[in-house]
Amino acid sequence: MTPEQKARVSIDALLQQAGWHVCDVSSANIHAAAGVAIREFPLNSGFGFADYLLYVNGKACGVIEAKKEGATLTGVELQSGRYAQGLPTALPAWRRPLPFVWESTGIETHFTNGLDPEPRARAVFAFFRPELLVQWLALLPPAAAGQGVSEAPGTFLARMRSMPQLVTQWGSGGASYQLWPAQIGAITNLEKSLAANKPKALIQMATGSGKTFTSIGFIYRLIKFGGARRVLFLVDRGNLARQTKKEFDAYASPYNNYKFGEEYIVQHLQGNQLDTSARVVICTIQRMFSMLKGRELAEEADEESTEKIETLFKDPEPIGYNPAIPIESFDIVVTDEAHRSIYNLWRQVLEYFDAYLIGLTATPNKQTFGFFNQNLVMEYGHAQAVADGVNVNYDVYRIKTEVSEQGAKVDKGFWLETQDKATRRKTAWQLDDDFEYQPEELDRAVQTPDQIRTVVRTLRDRWQADMFPARTELPKTLIFAKDDNHAEKIVEILREEFGRGNEFAQKITYRSAQGGGTSPEQLIKDFRTGYYPRVAVTVDMIATGTDIKPVEIVVFMRSVKSRSFFEQMKGRGVRGAWAMWKTTC
Repeated sequence: MTPEQKARVSIDALLQQAGWHVCDVSSANIHAAAGVAIREFPLNSGFGFADYLLYVNGKACGVIEAKKEGATLTGVELQSGRYAQGLPTALPAWRRPLPFVWESTGIETHFTNGLDPEPRARAVFAFFRPELLVQWLALLPPAAAGQGVSEAPGTFLARMRSMPQLVTQWGSGGASYQLWPAQIGAITNLEKSLAANKPKALIQMATGSGKTFTSIGFIYRLIKFGGARRVLFLVDRGNLARQTKKEFDAYASPYNNYKFGEEYIVQHLQGNQLDTSARVVICTIQRMFSMLKGRELAEEADEESTEKIETLFKDPEPIGYNPAIPIESFDIVVTDEAHRSIYNLWRQVLEYFDAYLIGLTATPNKQTFGFFNQNLVMEYGHAQAVADGVNVNYDVYRIKTEVSEQGAKVDKGFWLETQDKATRRKTAWQLDDDFEYQPEELDRAVQTPDQIRTVVRTLRDRWQADMFPARTELPKTLIFAKDDNHAEKIVEILREEFGRGNEFAQKITYRSAQGGGTSPEQLIKDFRTGYYPRVAVTVDMIATGTDIKPVEIVVFMRSVKSRSFFEQMKGRGVRGAWAMWKTTC
């Protein structure tokens, strides 16, 4: 086979996966299926042959120009656009020239929607299902069919160019809402970006400044006025999905006072079945990755950070086309904590769907800016949020211990206690040789209860004198541990050193509910709204996104090498924190 013929084999397969009936001219029946792709179709004299002519519901709608694998596709649009004008006049067509044009090598595919204002080619993962093209063609005004009009006012892009004015204040009494200037700017600038047909946009808003509420506001407008069929809202942990769903449910429309969930179905995806009637789908990025791979996701994997799960894979596993989840399933993809979702495994999820991509983050880095084409539509940092009174500033209180700074040496003959991580069974072990460990091994391979006790005692003895002299009760405190076993030990020592009961300090990790314990969601709710617990110890379940305004002290009992992750963890307290205790370099 020639390189072009090999490419057509791949293109045939992609079309068939997307629900097209592929055939030759000699055996063509344009009514054989909802979508029919006819190979090497002869066009009007002087126009040659279309590699594929596409019919939906018995009328021609588009062409595909096939190129050999490795060929560049930019610049081929003029050739394929010419083919779109060469359909014989006797043949039925939705409009002329044909509105949909593809160029494909079977590996790389570009698509141009002629119904859009200023049609522009874009890369797509695969081909659309015929049913989607029927929906798009139904947006054509009756007078436009077959008359060669340049644009259809019903497309998403066209609607974005005629959006109604943003309502910034609505409701009354206890149910009144008012957008902050940063939220107004984020929504307004995003809509301008979408109207300019920019495929990616990044919103940077400081932790605690209302990113989720802002997102719900623009998602509502994109559905109601932009005609977005379905929006995917990606998070990196299950508890953030639950929190986001609650915020959607609580949002009241500025235009009719209906709750979001009363007007549009919002699905928190916890299984592997998309609700086709849902207008918003909220799920973890790891769940969507598993669905695209055709796999089940372990329940605990939904609760762990994407950073931990990704370490299970030595090499990124490529995603292929999944007919159960077509590339057109979502018109908009919003990815929360965007600085963590653009690498390796997870990036494939973002690039699978033919959708505008909107990133949310409080802590972008250079790679984040690069991935989003440097299209930063809102920049609202912590310093500005403090100046505006949206967030509060913080003080750093550093506790130095010799072990956390320098590590330690244990002489031979010393008896150590070892614990199996899986079973937690303890055994005694006498050293045959001297044992040295470095600071970075502390509380991972090695745990030193005396070091934990020193930090806890310092917190116990100095929080009032040095930070909160007018308080009589320890403010709500969040402690970050290195792992679940470390968190267990911290909770034990907290209760002992403060002389308080079980309710005083609680561990909140995804393992909290194992063995019939209280669910992490209930513990977070208690921590947020109840008097107890006063101290919550977590690993990373509350590290990002989780909104707990009463937290006033954040204690780092783990080293954090990622600046972005550190800023996210710190942000758990700046909604109301005054102090930040730092115990490691």
